[in-house]
Amino acid sequence: MTIAVFLGALLGCMAIGVPIAYSLLLCGVALMWHLDMFDAQILAQNVINGADSFPLLAVPFFMLAGEAMNQGGLSRRIINLAMAVVGHIRGGLGYVAIVSACLLSALSGSAVADAAALAALLIPMMVAAGHDRSRSGGLIAASGVIGPIIPPSIGFVIFGVTANVSISKLFLAGIFPGLLIGASLWATWWWLVRREKVIPPARKSSTEVLKALREATWALLLPLIILVGLRFGVFTPTEAAVVAAVYALFVATVVYRELRPSQFYALFVSASKTSGVVMFLVAAAMVSAWLITVADLPTMLVELLEPLISSPMLLMFLIMALVIAVGTAMDMTPTILILTPVLMPIITKAGIDPIYFGVLFIINNSIGLITPPVGVVLNVVAGVGRMRMDELTRGALPFAAAEFAMMFLMVLFPQLVIWPARLLGG
Repeated sequence: MTIAVFLGALLGCMAIGVPIAYSLLLCGVALMWHLDMFDAQILAQNVINGADSFPLLAVPFFMLAGEAMNQGGLSRRIINLAMAVVGHIRGGLGYVAIVSACLLSALSGSAVADAAALAALLIPMMVAAGHDRSRSGGLIAASGVIGPIIPPSIGFVIFGVTANVSISKLFLAGIFPGLLIGASLWATWWWLVRREKVIPPARKSSTEVLKALREATWALLLPLIILVGLRFGVFTPTEAAVVAAVYALFVATVVYRELRPSQFYALFVSASKTSGVVMFLVAAAMVSAWLITVADLPTMLVELLEPLISSPMLLMFLIMALVIAVGTAMDMTPTILILTPVLMPIITKAGIDPIYFGVLFIINNSIGLITPPVGVVLNVVAGVGRMRMDELTRGALPFAAAEFAMMFLMVLFPQLVIWPARLLGG
């Protein structure tokens, strides 16, 4: 009955159009009434405690870093470098999108920011070169979801706080799987464009490649600073976010000089608005998370899945299928906040490595950003690229299928995630 009240209240509120954060709060109220323990003070206290977390400070600073990189020219120089290196290959603009997405993901950690930057710069170029618009937009949308996988990642920060798992280990464990997702896109794009008669641009000269590399050097140093700092314990993930924001502002203002002090106010307001949405979601979800624990819902679910506990791989397949279904109707952040407190006790009981689970969980949620009907990244690319959603969805389907196939390959072969994570994390 308790599970029915929880799901009924949450899904009912979402069905009538209540925003996710308020749906979570109302779901918490419904559970409190059901458990005969309603108290407005407890409700307010859990909302405040939900946002009162030092690791969550990483969210607004990474948001600020992403805004500074897009407006300050760092993102554009990364794309120019990728164009100089792989732009001359058949279908080269698609490979530029994939390489740029991998590099940009190591800067901002936001799928929406990366996809918007790539779509604005590359879709007009790909269409002008003769590529199909919907396929080009689909590739860029699918490339954008690498953003929350390769560190720094806002998704890993939220999962780490909610699951009480090391964010630094999650960051380091996400590098190789993120590159594998990029490789799946590379192979799919190669297969789709092998018969196209699009003439690629001429190969850049060594001088032009070196010039692009020199201009992008300051941008490329940022992920190196963050990863080395995390690996050797120079700073925590939260401090890494501050370093990223300050570094991006410095480079955009002093080195590239594309961001003027007069633009700072609008930049901070934009980052604050996005951060406010995420932080309110986290605060609201902590009410439900606390009540889930009080109502002992994880134990009920563990008992329900008891036959699968002895088969971790089958359990992982079932959980991944569940997350895919949820991802078609819900955005990444609320999915993490709602499912993590429920699933982690099951993962622990089954003896599954929480870092391994966290990486696959975030990969699944990231791909969910391009699955209709919600598909936040699809909506962003459709708006920037001026495409209809049905066209863009059709173009994105082969790439989403390739990413899901790679994810399930990691379920079949856990060492694809675990070995590189141990190597990088020591």
